[in-house]
Amino acid sequence: MAIENAPARIGKTVIIRGEVKGSEDLIVDGRVEGTVTLSESRLTIGPTANVAANLSAKDILVLGQVQGNLVASGRVELRANCLVEGDICALRLAVEDNAVFRGKVDLTQAVTKTPEPAITPVDDAI
Repeated sequence: MAIENAPARIGKTVIIRGEVKGSEDLIVDGRVEGTVTLSESRLTIGPTANVAANLSAKDILVLGQVQGNLVASGRVELRANCLVEGDICALRLAVEDNAVFRGKVDLTQAVTKTPEPAITPVDDAI
């Protein structure tokens, strides 16, 4: 019997290449290559996960390996023995002892802002 509020799970032997989008919490234990977008949900990268993707979620918890950028509108947590190679942009960041991180960190409110459109010159000549 399935539990109503249980997060979705990508199993240890599952490999996904491409784009993953959703509106519910997700636990990744397998391999994902591409992008993962969960704008209003929590993303957990399990201890057996090997992810080569850009991640975007409300909150991101990393226990395994990630190669790619992490963007969170809330909190990013890097737990002991995880490996993250990429930039982090979030409101809050927690890093445990023995977590490995290579990249830049931006802890500003800019995550919640929408990017400004590029200004295109208008040619009035007819």
